[in-house]
Amino acid sequence: MTLANGLELTGIHHVSSITSNLEANRDFYARALGMRLVKKTVNQDATDVYHLFYADGLGSAGSDVTFFGFPSTPLNQPGAGEIAEYTLRVKDADSLAYWVERFDTLGIEHQPLTERAGFTALPFTDPEGQRMALIADDGRARIPGGTPWEKSTVPPEHGITGLGTVSITTGRPDATLDLLTGIMGFRIVEDRPDPALPANRTIILETGLGGPNATMIVNARPNAPRARLGHGGVHHVAFRVPTYEAHTAWNEYLANAGIGVTPVIDRFYFRAMYFREPGGVLFEISSDLPGFATDESLETMGESLALPPFLEPRRAEIEA
Repeated sequence: MTLANGLELTGIHHVSSITSNLEANRDFYARALGMRLVKKTVNQDATDVYHLFYADGLGSAGSDVTFFGFPSTPLNQPGAGEIAEYTLRVKDADSLAYWVERFDTLGIEHQPLTERAGFTALPFTDPEGQRMALIADDGRARIPGGTPWEKSTVPPEHGITGLGTVSITTGRPDATLDLLTGIMGFRIVEDRPDPALPANRTIILETGLGGPNATMIVNARPNAPRARLGHGGVHHVAFRVPTYEAHTAWNEYLANAGIGVTPVIDRFYFRAMYFREPGGVLFEISSDLPGFATDESLETMGESLALPPFLEPRRAEIEA
């Protein structure tokens, strides 16, 4: 939904998670899932922490999942105040059938086909227990998917094309929904009560064009224990805006609305700002520009350690 001031979040930009094993992480996301490692860099706020970005073949905004490497972190503990699951897009039901067979062949734990926000879904977990699902666009997506990586071990017709939905669990559903709908411009498309537990609800919301890449699922769990972030957990979700001008306008708008948003931060590959929703989940708003081919060629990006210009003088120290 476009707000009265003309601002609109167009979709999901990326999700960032925690891993305790970068080597196993790369094997799973690049080899098993067939995503492209488009950027190998470091956490700009803690340069002793590696930061890996996986995406489609072009590193398109809206297709990337990222991981911070923290070897000593404990296992993630699910609960309220967390990103409970995200989904990745594939073309259609035939693609999901391919992935069921691939998961079985590779020994990847998965559940039977189900649905997420009305789209057929294949839930699975990564080696550290992170909860995900593949969803089929089935010709109903309004936001075009990305381009599967041509060098992937997955056939291009079945490759992952981007992020689909993001689910969060909140112990303060009314306050969370007030932020999403009243401030951020999301619209509720479905509100499902739990007949067995009346306090629990599942609310589906959309932004922009809606559908895959523009859908949030809010799990209202007022009696759930607090989540504790660890490896196998999602650190934050970022939402998309197309231009620097829109990004700056969002920052001013949120600050004026009393949201505790950070100043705009230049991450070199995109601009960012951060704030927490009332239930405790960390949100980010990121610009689609300039993208991952800024400092590396499209053909070779992700093959070596990339550092933004302000960290380049410290390369020898960081690589040591």
